[in-house]
Amino acid sequence: MLRIPHRKPSEESPLAVTPSAQYSVTLRVEMESGQPDLLGQLTTAIGDVGGDIGAIDLVGAGYRTVIRELVVNAGDQEHADAIVAAAEGLDGVRVISSFDRTFRMHQGGKIEMTTRVPLETRDDLSVAYMPGVARVCRAIAEDRLKAFDLTLKRNMVAVITNGTAVLGLGDIGAAAGMPVMEGKSMLFKEFGGVDSYPICIDSKDAEVLIETVAAIAPAFGGINLEDIAAPVCFEVEDRLKEMLDIPVFHDDQHGTAIVVLAALINACKITGHRIEDLKVVVSGVGASGVACSKILMNAGVRNIIGCDSRGAIYRGRTENMNFMKDWYAENTNPEGIRGGLTEAIKGANLFLGLSGPGTFTVDQLKTMAPEPIVFAMANPVPEIMPEEAAPYVRVMATGRSDYPNQINNVLAFPGIFKGALACRATQISEAMKVAAAEAIAECISDDELNEDYIIPSVFNRRVAPAVAQRVIEVAQEEGLARRVPKPGEEAHEL
Repeated sequence: MLRIPHRKPSEESPLAVTPSAQYSVTLRVEMESGQPDLLGQLTTAIGDVGGDIGAIDLVGAGYRTVIRELVVNAGDQEHADAIVAAAEGLDGVRVISSFDRTFRMHQGGKIEMTTRVPLETRDDLSVAYMPGVARVCRAIAEDRLKAFDLTLKRNMVAVITNGTAVLGLGDIGAAAGMPVMEGKSMLFKEFGGVDSYPICIDSKDAEVLIETVAAIAPAFGGINLEDIAAPVCFEVEDRLKEMLDIPVFHDDQHGTAIVVLAALINACKITGHRIEDLKVVVSGVGASGVACSKILMNAGVRNIIGCDSRGAIYRGRTENMNFMKDWYAENTNPEGIRGGLTEAIKGANLFLGLSGPGTFTVDQLKTMAPEPIVFAMANPVPEIMPEEAAPYVRVMATGRSDYPNQINNVLAFPGIFKGALACRATQISEAMKVAAAEAIAECISDDELNEDYIIPSVFNRRVAPAVAQRVIEVAQEEGLARRVPKPGEEAHEL
């Protein structure tokens, strides 16, 4: 059965269940050297207020003093302030400085551009820029596909948002979404070897988004859409896929869906369920909820019921609908179940949460079929906490890194684009997405597979190459590849 690490709950804030690096604070303190137990007093004071000390370093010394630096994880900003106050309250300890490590990391941005070729002589300049570059420009003007060979296009993805649906934050605007997009570019490079650049478009108008992306597309080999609210995200992606001859991929939809399917494939190996026999209830029918439902259907699931804030979506429902929910009503809920989540979840094998914190209860969980699977993916607080679900669930996954089985998009998008760029795919098809999910699932061997390990770690370096290879194979089978890469060949080496 599911094993959950011990956590001390917080009555003040559900987000402060456990200290984490996102709220870590670095303290630089000056301590009197004549008190041998002073360091112990300091660590005890920090521990008494719930601080999790990750490192202590001796960084300097003065007259009868030593200077130490402590890295302490907190549960939230108020908790971090309490940790600093606890240190300041000790006799013989002076806090020289304290800073939030998260904000420090983001100062000046997290990515930069650099050159791939030397620029040291007059000859280098004449080849890289004028007059030599003119010959390359003419070659591309005569055959625009040569841009893949002669520019950064072959390994460059545009990471695009308008900041209207940033995870856990909602509509915060284009500028505020930039740190997330920078982080996305870091993940592309670190896990897939793919270059990318964040672009924030200050508009909620679908037409403006579409026209802007289409206008800049010639510089990129792929488009990754991110944090764009539904239903605008559906129109933007669908229109761009029709207009452009490069992959367009809304990661909030399809990245989530791919990793969900990978987790479900392995969860079914544990429970013995067949995918085609599952009853699945999806809580939250936004961008990711629709995409997850579609990929599960493509993988063989026949009975999916989606629930939004008004309850189950069924054929003929008119309240709180849009064009995508109309499609959903026509293609899901074969038994026409009505009512809320309580009615829909009865006898279900999988609860797939893509909604908000605390929206799924233990009483509802108890009505599911034997050996239930729960993927509670609201972040940072899931629909039901693993501690609550543990006695009643067979397999549990969340979107959080501090619990087992983290369903994280980083397992999908670096490998997806790595493969698509390597074979110069014109699009990312449904079959390519299913193949990517299967590749992720296969990264866990039968010997390794257990209730707490149904999905690989995001730091498993075998995942992206495995996903890329399957994407290339399917692209070639479907006639979507414009070249056949050699085994092991990277896009930037073509």
